[in-house]
Amino acid sequence: MDAQGFDRLVERAQGLALPGRRRVLGLAGAPGAGKSTLAARLVDRLGGLAVLVPMDGFHLAQAELERLGRAARKGAPDTFDAAGYTALLARLRAPEPGTTVYAPAFDRALEEPVAGAIAVAPEVPLVITEGNYLLHDEGAWAGVLDLLDEAWYLDLDDRLRVHRLVARHVRFGKARDRAERWVRESDEENARLVARGRDRAHLVVAVS
Repeated sequence: MDAQGFDRLVERAQGLALPGRRRVLGLAGAPGAGKSTLAARLVDRLGGLAVLVPMDGFHLAQAELERLGRAARKGAPDTFDAAGYTALLARLRAPEPGTTVYAPAFDRALEEPVAGAIAVAPEVPLVITEGNYLLHDEGAWAGVLDLLDEAWYLDLDDRLRVHRLVARHVRFGKARDRAERWVRESDEENARLVARGRDRAHLVVAVS
């Protein structure tokens, strides 16, 4: 994305970050589309007007995935606490004066969620959240869109996205052949589910 395109997104996000009412902006897209990168850039540009609360903090713990027999599909919709995520979004939309909300994060090095890692002060006007399933329409995920003031879908060329996704897995410790197999057998199945929600977004953002 060029600087001009990013500036337009910043301006749109600034229009949501107004005092007097908490708003929530969601960034959705397939694995590797650049959601966390764009979200972090927006928060950085907006300064104290925004805080980032990723959906990935609601990953089920590895031990629970193994108990459920779902470790091989980590990242699929049913490997998150979707009801917990929607409950947090509802709480974030209605901040209580003087009450800081603590949200979980996801540690990619550990491949585990970390509770209470993100402080959301009540005076911050904009929460930016990002994740694969913000536009998913099944189960508890179906309630997410109504909790967002805007939802943007990040659209990246699939070949480039897959290349970056494999590189990310390698960077965090997977052997290249295992990373390629994981992307092929797990991430891309998830990507097909994510793509079904594209038309539900308020804005489609072409990224590069």
